[in-house]
Amino acid sequence: FKKIADACFHDADMILHAGDLTDPAILTVFSGKKVHAVHGNMCSAPACQHLPAHKEIKVGGFTIGLIHRFGNTYDFEHRLIEIFPEADCIVYGHTHRPVCHRLGGVLYINPGSFTGTGYSGAGGTFAILEVGETLQAQIYQIQAKR
Repeated sequence: FKKIADACFHDADMILHAGDLTDPAILTVFSGKKVHAVHGNMCSAPACQHLPAHKEIKVGGFTIGLIHRFGNTYDFEHRLIEIFPEADCIVYGHTHRPVCHRLGGVLYINPGSFTGTGYSGAGGTFAILEVGETLQAQIYQIQAKR
């Protein structure tokens, strides 16, 4: 895991983790980087105790909402903006399906599942968010082991 994470995030200044941490100690893989994380519905008890359900982060003049969110996924993104009404970007989890698009001027990102546990059994996915004059993001696929 560490080798793959290092390869994927070596240039990253900050890590945003959208929940489902089975062990919060996994975040130590990102030592030396600023890490923001929230708990999800599949988190261990220690992760739920030590991580918030959601948080707002200011980066480069932009407001980023970070949440796992669980329950009914119908109209999911429209309900997320109610939690983060000032957000320029919302990073969320739960569905394990990678998403990267704009809706109503807000950039929505679901990085999917880094370990490939959800989305069609393929290799994992992750997202890179670039903060400059604008916010740009892209989803990347981790090659499945053969």
